[in-house]
Amino acid sequence: MQAGRLRYLLGAAFYQLAWTEWGPADGAPGDIPVVCVHGLTRNGRDFDALAQALAAQGRRVLCPDLPGRGLSDWLPDPAMYAPPVYVGALAHLLARLDGPVDWVGTSLGGICGMMVAAATGHPIRRLVLNDVGPLVPQAAIARIQAYLAETPRFADLAAVEAHLRQVHAPFGQLTDAQWGHLAHHSARAAPEGGLMLHFDPALAVPIRARPPEPVDLSALWELVSVPVLAIRGAESDLLLPETLAAMAARPGVRVAEIPAVGHAPALMDASQVALVAGFLD
Repeated sequence: MQAGRLRYLLGAAFYQLAWTEWGPADGAPGDIPVVCVHGLTRNGRDFDALAQALAAQGRRVLCPDLPGRGLSDWLPDPAMYAPPVYVGALAHLLARLDGPVDWVGTSLGGICGMMVAAATGHPIRRLVLNDVGPLVPQAAIARIQAYLAETPRFADLAAVEAHLRQVHAPFGQLTDAQWGHLAHHSARAAPEGGLMLHFDPALAVPIRARPPEPVDLSALWELVSVPVLAIRGAESDLLLPETLAAMAARPGVRVAEIPAVGHAPALMDASQVALVAGFLD
């Protein structure tokens, strides 16, 4: 594993995008890189288990931290925290790779993947949408707004882990080691002492600025023509069963439902890793 950084231009300033990279720099012969993009308040280290497994197969895997998350720079204006900005930053990483990629996107990362795959001349060969689709229901938006309402501070890493176990319980039955891994990479030192979550609290501002309403991405989805694996947590409130069924009716779309999981499957379990790796093989 190694760390990577690049500078991207946004408005009148440059910012740094950070990522974690696994596997050989050029990948195995015939393989193409895999780009894994995380959810709203998460970071690229969520994909460590998947990235290690793919790297063991000879794949090169890059797991970026979206702007305002993890080790990537925070942005000066909350209004800048929006999918088009994230895709613009990620486009610099794609330009550096300068060739085809496979894309694994959880929630927001899947929305970014759809945006890239809908663009003319895009580099995506295969697309994994982890618990996200062309319609995000109002109830899911309301839930997201609710957990973004607070910016908690924690006395120690154990308190961070306890918080994550509660807020992200829908991830499923993770092991103690997996929860500990998420906590370790989800915490940063708070200026006033103690710990805070490893994202800019300002990213909640544009999300909470309006009443919760459903998000219709069907026009974007209609432009996606690459092979897709759509994964749904069986108890998810964000990707509903009827939305998954409609996605499955499209040629080239494979679907899978993960039992006893909500939003979103953590892609840490061996069976979930094998599911994604098999699709990308």
